[in-house]
Amino acid sequence: MATGDSMEETAVPERPIWLPDRPVPAEAVQQADPTPAPLDNAGAVSLVRRAGELEPTAVIEPEEVTQFEETSAVVTEFLDTEAYGTVPGCPHLFRHPLRAAGWFLRIGFGIASLILMLAVIAAIPIVNFLALGYLLEVEGRVGRSGKFRRAFPLLGLAPRLGSIVLGVGLWLLPLRLLAGAVADARLIDPAGTAAGNLQRATMFAAGVIAVHLCLALARGGSFGCFFRPLKNILWLIGRLRAGDYLERAGGHVREFVAGLYLKHHFSLGVRGYFAAALWLWIPTAFFAAADSTRGGAIAVTVFGGLCLIPVLSLVPFLQARFAAENRLRAMFEVRRVIDLFTRAPFAWLIAVVLAFVLSLPLYLLTVVLPPQDAMWLVTIVFIVSIYPAKTIVGWAYGRAVRKPAPTETGGKWLFRRVVLPLSVYIGAIVPLLGAYVVVLFFTQAIGAHGKAVLFEHHVFLLPVPF
Repeated sequence: MATGDSMEETAVPERPIWLPDRPVPAEAVQQADPTPAPLDNAGAVSLVRRAGELEPTAVIEPEEVTQFEETSAVVTEFLDTEAYGTVPGCPHLFRHPLRAAGWFLRIGFGIASLILMLAVIAAIPIVNFLALGYLLEVEGRVGRSGKFRRAFPLLGLAPRLGSIVLGVGLWLLPLRLLAGAVADARLIDPAGTAAGNLQRATMFAAGVIAVHLCLALARGGSFGCFFRPLKNILWLIGRLRAGDYLERAGGHVREFVAGLYLKHHFSLGVRGYFAAALWLWIPTAFFAAADSTRGGAIAVTVFGGLCLIPVLSLVPFLQARFAAENRLRAMFEVRRVIDLFTRAPFAWLIAVVLAFVLSLPLYLLTVVLPPQDAMWLVTIVFIVSIYPAKTIVGWAYGRAVRKPAPTETGGKWLFRRVVLPLSVYIGAIVPLLGAYVVVLFFTQAIGAHGKAVLFEHHVFLLPVPF
């Protein structure tokens, strides 16, 4: 580097580069001199090392890893927490008010679409295990991360689904009006010209709208695709010329379906349902034994109610542990759950109160049930009530997991690990759950299913009244 006639050109020796996964030779560490060189006349920092301290070394090129050790531990399968359902941050309200307004509209529309989707699938037998699996996934994600913004896994796909439902519904509305006009024309003059013309116009409109909807779905099903028919036609022509129409259209459909993670949610829902049922149905069977005022039946019912209290205090967090770790055995790790309760008893108290308080209004909806095809109107209320309950239980479980065990000894340890948790459990949780069991006993008198209402346990089992 030359800065003037009086400056001599100095050669900078090439520095060795060490990969992070390779140890640096000891001699290189000993030879390296971290002392910065003085500034030259131009004011730039010189990177020249002392002559002879380091010899040029060949640069080690990065290597692509193609072989892996076969002794790695088996990891429970989870979904990608970054690409799967992370709610984007809200723009600054004052710096970017338009962006913030758009964010609120997008999130609100997504949550409304998500609730509607869950309500519809919850009303379909067997398919409603998907709804339970999704709610368990919400509980597990919040439990693993401790963040409420992880509680909307399908929020990225829900707006697209809402757009599809809204777009298809708006385009079917003219067909409904035309069909009504055809029915009126046939009633007035069955053999008249008006009825025939309206019939042909309806058939033509149905064909055109069907083609338009298919092209809108093939392009991805965004809201704009349903209101740009000319662009849909141009897209179809371009795809036919390129010869990849089926590939592109099928790719959009497969991408949307794959993003729903149907297999994962269904498996999670089925396993979570039957594991919770093993805990709940046996004491509930005793609890539902009374069919008269005879002493024996009443004693069995009281015994079942007393058994339900500790079971209802454990099942929410056993199910949260199962959802967080995706292990069926976690549903039966009672000692571990009790240990976690001693770490955050007040958080668990809040979760128990909110979960069971939100579940009580659901039994009122079972007094008179609508027809099966309108059951989704009821399941909307079920989803709206159970969703926050699952989220709060996941938060309480995650808080206990991340909170370290008390390290004190003696009196402090005894107070934090024994006295305080027992006081919260006996003084608050047990009376609250006892009151809940009493109210639950009388729901069989108002429910449309009679004693079967006692076995539904909407918070832990299927989010639907059957």
